[in-house]
Parts: sequence; structure tokens; C-alpha cells
Amino acid sequence: MSIRFAAPSHAIRNRMEQAEVQAARRLPANDNTARHASKAALRAALRHFATHGLAAAQHARQQAETARQKGDEQTYIWWLEICHALDRRMANELLRQVQTR
Repeated sequence: MSIRFAAPSHAIRNRMEQAEVQAARRLPANDNTARHASKAALRAALRHFATHGLAAAQHARQQAETARQKGDEQTYIWWLEICHALDRRMANELLRQVQTR
């Protein structure tokens, strides 16, 4: 059985129009968050990830919750920032839970 390749019958557009290029340039290349982790928290998050792997964000959240329960606000904020660097949604969920209590 032979296979025959044929060019498509309609023209394929391989370039974007100038208006499309301008619109695409306006789109952000990041996750659209204004809040970024500090360099110290980012380093700590990377070390934490190296230790705990894919469970690092969950572990950081647990550490933040434990610190909050003990009344250690500074440690809570630190672990929340690490959790935010690893998993923004999880950190935001934790913030919402704390604010509703």
C-alpha cells in the first residue's frame, strides 16, 4: 500500500498579522500575580522542594498552620511565603481559611 502526500488545497498562513503580533505582545508571560516571593523565601522554597519533592507545598502549608496555631505569626508568614512560592493557589486558599476564622 502506498502513501501519497499532497499539499493542502487551501493556503496555509504561517505568519501572524501585525495586529495579532501587537495583541500577543501585550499578554504577560508570567502568572499575572503582583506578589512575588523574596529572594530569601525563593531560596528557602527551592531548598524545601529539594528536601520534600512534590509534597513541599503541602508540607510548607502544614508548617504555616502549625505556627499559626501556636500563635507564632512571624513563622506563619515565613512558611506562608514559602508555600506561596511553591503553590500560589494553595497559599491563597490557606489565607482565605485564616481570614474567615
